[in-house]
Amino acid sequence: MNLEQIISSLDVISVTGDLDSEVTSISLDSRELSTGGVFVAVSGNDLDGQQFVPQAILNGASAIISEVAKPAGSEDQVCWVHVADARAAAAALACTWYKHPSAAMKVVAVTGTNGKTTTAFIIHAIMERAWSRAGLLGTVQINDGEEVTPATHTTPGPVELQASLAKMLHNDCRGVAMEISSHALEQKRTDGLQMDAAVFTNLSQDHLDYHGNMGGYFAAKCRLFELLETQSGNKKTTAVINLDDPYGQRLVEEFEGRLHFITYGYGVHADMRIGREQQTVRGTEFDIKFKDRDYLVRTPYIGRFNVYNCVAAIAASAAVGIKVRDAVVALAEAPQVPGRMENIGSREGASVFVDYAHTPDALVNACAALQELKPNRLITVFGCGGDRDSSKRALMGAAASKGSDFCITTSDNPRSEKPEAILAEIEKGMAGERYQRIEDRMEAIQTAVNLSQEGDIVLVAGKGHETYQEIAGKRIDFDDRRAAYKALNLKKTTV
Repeated sequence: MNLEQIISSLDVISVTGDLDSEVTSISLDSRELSTGGVFVAVSGNDLDGQQFVPQAILNGASAIISEVAKPAGSEDQVCWVHVADARAAAAALACTWYKHPSAAMKVVAVTGTNGKTTTAFIIHAIMERAWSRAGLLGTVQINDGEEVTPATHTTPGPVELQASLAKMLHNDCRGVAMEISSHALEQKRTDGLQMDAAVFTNLSQDHLDYHGNMGGYFAAKCRLFELLETQSGNKKTTAVINLDDPYGQRLVEEFEGRLHFITYGYGVHADMRIGREQQTVRGTEFDIKFKDRDYLVRTPYIGRFNVYNCVAAIAASAAVGIKVRDAVVALAEAPQVPGRMENIGSREGASVFVDYAHTPDALVNACAALQELKPNRLITVFGCGGDRDSSKRALMGAAASKGSDFCITTSDNPRSEKPEAILAEIEKGMAGERYQRIEDRMEAIQTAVNLSQEGDIVLVAGKGHETYQEIAGKRIDFDDRRAAYKALNLKKTTV
């Protein structure tokens, strides 16, 4: 594929140089370029991609895609393509280079504050049962139909995204379930993606350090549905919306007449309506009604929020042509989602769960789900990350304090901040004296397990599947699940 072909879909302002060269690769990272590669100079929050142009040229780039015109007097022979929007150009280039793999698969994109990972996991499990092979892209892992690898971002960059989709298609995946973050939407990483269904789970406070306010955060989520509405191709598209969420209602109102919907929830106006439910420590049983038919759903997941996740997955599966009864059967054997209300084990009648709950709303839901199991006491271990939205810290404290019988505040990922300062902000929202501060996370988890007695539940919240802590600019190995398992297997007297 030559340069003229690959830039044909871009909004080009001007071109300086020869477009007749063969392209060997495209990249947003100058370090990954080799002879014949195209470098897209995308600017981030901290770095200006323009500063890496000399390195890209040194590494053999045949072309530079930039929002800046080629400097006057430049003597290098590289072709320079001046574009209006480098991020949009990167996404378009990636789609063209990998020949639009999403067009040949059933693609379900999931967005929202909470529930993205679990919902995508469940959709993937349903797809695998129905079609044998399916792809998964998300916060925890990437499954290309043959190999599972750890993920580094909820939604990868545009080149990595299209490369992954191309590999899934090559591996005979008929569909893919993927998480879409608000950052990815705002940064246009998913532009050009051809979706069959887009799922909205909910919206609550998170990432306000990036988006500024809830209005900006919601606008970023809306962009997924704008992309669904305006995407190219001939796919029959569906928006799957949680109608019980106020922002879900706003989405339906905003896109009424513009998109086809399957709404879900407990309310009478939902297309897929949730009925009776029953929770046990082994899972949940609930009813749904869809198109005048009733279904009994059994799932290994606990918590009302997981009922929402399961129903979102069933609705999304129906949107891509999988029969509801087949999705319900698959749910009975759905896999455990790493770090999402994961039951680590028990000791002397006390159980320990690890959950990724790292927002006020998620922590409210996690505590409520475990309180529904009627424990003698719920003991919650949690913290807040540093260098992120500090306004949610007191809200997290209030959520844990209200939802638990006893709390232990501890370090999450303090990053460059002092852990004790973060804990002090958390504790401003906590009522009474039913909590203890233990900065060291391992010690906090061990203490919670040691405090537990028969009939108690310990919730370790905030990090879920993560296998590290970020402290003073360094990443150290730390896994809540391993820490909880270790705490369960140490003698009761050990702290």
